[in-house]
Amino acid sequence: MPEIVVFLGPSLPRDKAEQILQADFRPPAKRGDLFKAAKDGADIICLIDGVFFQDCSVAHKEILYALEHGIRVIGASSMGALRASELDVYGMEGVGEIYQAYKRGRLVSDDEVALIFDPFTWEPRSEPLVNIRFNLDNAWQRGIIDTTTRDRLFRCAESFYFPERSYERVMQAAEGRVAAEMLQRFSEFINTERRDFKTEDAILALQRVKAIANESIEV
Repeated sequence: MPEIVVFLGPSLPRDKAEQILQADFRPPAKRGDLFKAAKDGADIICLIDGVFFQDCSVAHKEILYALEHGIRVIGASSMGALRASELDVYGMEGVGEIYQAYKRGRLVSDDEVALIFDPFTWEPRSEPLVNIRFNLDNAWQRGIIDTTTRDRLFRCAESFYFPERSYERVMQAAEGRVAAEMLQRFSEFINTERRDFKTEDAILALQRVKAIANESIEV
């Protein structure tokens, strides 16, 4: 079995991740952590979560170091999606909808995937902008809200500093700017049908790593 290192935090609970993949799960990556994983003998590195503002973030050169030494590096969901969109031309593999959005240029800023989380449990304490963006799009595409509502709610979400973002705060800020009926409809949608795109992409990444590991065993 290849040595697999996964950097994971608030995007997916550890117990759920372990149901998908047997790996060395480590906390959200900071600068130097991928270099250390490569030095530790990893065959596959999966970067999902990483620090943005609490510490120095993962450097491009450490990912390139791993790739140059024949290590498979997969990125998704959060810091992994961002770095994969920048380094896939060098061999890093991106997975999921968020990676694709960065790659196409629809997402640009780190702020889209940033959130705050409990440092002990990794539980998210704010809502990443990318989840709000994609859920607004889904509600609009299904005719639950109109274009004006989608755009105004997104601008409200964008105006908050990332640790303060939540659906409740966004809708409170939109009162008086968005029709009450539209706010109610979006609120009901969020309560019953919202998706966590970071979690979905994290699951896809772990499934991809499992497939790669199985391929290497068969070979």
